[in-house]
Amino acid sequence: MPGDDISNFAWLDGIAVAATVCDRNGTCLYMNEQAARVFAKDGGRALVGRNLLDCHPEPGRRRFAAQLANPTPNTYTIEKNGARKLIHQLPWYRNGAFAGVVDLSFELPVALPHFVRD
Repeated sequence: MPGDDISNFAWLDGIAVAATVCDRNGTCLYMNEQAARVFAKDGGRALVGRNLLDCHPEPGRRRFAAQLANPTPNTYTIEKNGARKLIHQLPWYRNGAFAGVVDLSFELPVALPHFVRD
């Protein structure tokens, strides 16, 4: 996206989360180091500049397109190669206007504590 300062996302390299940022059309603006490793088979950092809709098979592609059209968070868990992961996709905003989606993915511990705080 013209005028985007990708360095605004550089802080994502310092956290243990795979983070991918796209614009409102689905074009990948940024991938941190961990995301580049996770998606290495798909091209890694070469995905920056590509439309992420093209990287999603159905039905994920349809869900992602709907999320771009109607910005809402999408959170779920997956299991891949024996590891459980939390996927959290949420809209990001610039000056109050929808600017795109941030996709965060990280492994969940085998024993995950749960606390109820009323």
